[in-house]
Amino acid sequence: MLQQWKHNTFSILLIIMGILFYWSFAYQLIRTDFVKMISLWTALFFIAYKIIQQNPNNWKILAITALLFRIVFMFAIPNLSQDFYRFIWDGRMLLEGFNPYLSLPEVWVAQGNPPIAQAQELYSGMGELNGSHYTNYPPISQFCYFIAALFASKSILGSAMVFRILIILADIGTFYFGRKLLKMCNLPQHHIFWYILNPFIIIELTGNLHFEAVMVFFVIWSLYLLQKGYWYWAAVVLALSVSTKLIPLLFLPLFFQRFVPLEGKATIKRNLLSGTPKLIGFYAIVIASVAITFAPFLSSEFIKNFSKTISLWFQNFEFNASIFFIIRWIGFQIVGWNVIETAGKILPLVTITILIGLTFFRKNKTTPQLATAMLLGICCYYFLSTTVHPWYIAVPLSLCVFTKYKFPVAWSFVIIFSYTAYIHPDFKENLWMVSLEYITVFTVFILEIVRNRRQKPQLITS
Repeated sequence: MLQQWKHNTFSILLIIMGILFYWSFAYQLIRTDFVKMISLWTALFFIAYKIIQQNPNNWKILAITALLFRIVFMFAIPNLSQDFYRFIWDGRMLLEGFNPYLSLPEVWVAQGNPPIAQAQELYSGMGELNGSHYTNYPPISQFCYFIAALFASKSILGSAMVFRILIILADIGTFYFGRKLLKMCNLPQHHIFWYILNPFIIIELTGNLHFEAVMVFFVIWSLYLLQKGYWYWAAVVLALSVSTKLIPLLFLPLFFQRFVPLEGKATIKRNLLSGTPKLIGFYAIVIASVAITFAPFLSSEFIKNFSKTISLWFQNFEFNASIFFIIRWIGFQIVGWNVIETAGKILPLVTITILIGLTFFRKNKTTPQLATAMLLGICCYYFLSTTVHPWYIAVPLSLCVFTKYKFPVAWSFVIIFSYTAYIHPDFKENLWMVSLEYITVFTVFILEIVRNRRQKPQLITS
């Protein structure tokens, strides 16, 4: 009895400390104060670890704690990212009947006749770089922005609160389906809390209002439906994830063996005959569903603007890259200039080659196997990318809970080093910190590969 009382008291103290630290992060932190940032960040990771360690089988306590930590941010304006200002702008443009893909905030502000409330404040908040480019947020994200405009068309804080509610609801959905999926795959159910209680997820998504939370929800829900055998609904939900953020498009090839297993010479032909119609149907539903969500916005001008903005991420922008920064340095030594335009065209082709290899040269039949392929695929894409913003790591982190790999958990901690860029007045990256981040990630990744290869394969229920 005494031992249980001490255990409960310690857990309550951890939760109270977590609430206080999250409150300080949400309402007192300035992003240029990196010492305070990393101190709070480290303390919150320790608290999350201890809470999960103390209560691995008490999912109610863990779930309530995760919700309380998120509620702390409810009245906060994001302090690590300015993107939400553009979200609000796009949503209000939609509410006023304007296609957000066809105009630039800077043009509206320069003309002095923007059709939305607080336009100058929103433009100043998003910054000139964001305001000078066409929006690249897909339709489901735009729908979320529209909901915020519907309920708070004249309040920035009100819009942020609506965003936050939507993101929290998405995380609740991820928890619900993720926990069920872990149970169906005979995996420890408390692993879902390495995502749900992770301070990185709470701060970057709930705190800084990044809609990777919604995309992750749809991805996990899709995997759950696929596990249940509802492949047609899984295709629809996967399409919703693509229409929230385009990144799940990378996963499409990896579903091949879920329908057409390439194992056993005697059965491959039979698998091809029986599985190919479903595979084609799956891809057709995904493509058709994505097309339907984009249909209200489609025009030649939309295609031009959208593709132009997307290409910028590959050939113009660079931040927190790993392998690309090495390629860039080599380029300076050889040709004397930044080779991002050339590398930005070649590296995606390397990613596609890796995805094809993952599709046909490893087993992706069971859900854990498929999740592992998705995890490796998305991480290879990020390792080769020219731009890796912190919130991108939400996707590999959500997938790793269904696999033997946990290096994204380490990545979610060391990603904080990328924020040292804000210490410099002109937003200049500290490449030593970036190096420390990726040395840690690659070290843990390699160690896990070695460990997993040494372990005898275990039978996992599909």
